[in-house]
Amino acid sequence: MGNAGGAKFEEPKVVGAAAGGAVDPATKGKEIYDSVCMACHATGISNAPKFGDKAAWAPRLKDGVDAAVAIGIKGLNAMPPKGGYQGSDDEFKAAALYMINAAK
Repeated sequence: MGNAGGAKFEEPKVVGAAAGGAVDPATKGKEIYDSVCMACHATGISNAPKFGDKAAWAPRLKDGVDAAVAIGIKGLNAMPPKGGYQGSDDEFKAAALYMINAAK
């Protein structure tokens, strides 16, 4: 508002995910996996692909990572949307990428 009136104030910088930056799978993704996803993906409950199991993840990745993440956001069979995670889609994507990266 001040700048519109002729002032020369520097705009504050926005940082993190709010600025469009990616959520880090290695940190936030792991945190979400450890608190939510591991309930099914650590043991394979309801046919969930186990963490790090390349063969189990392969069919889910046949159409690409983005397609697999989109399915996870919507939910599939026994898996509720975002696996029951209540955070943002970007945070869920970080968790999905954490699991997918472990299966490559």
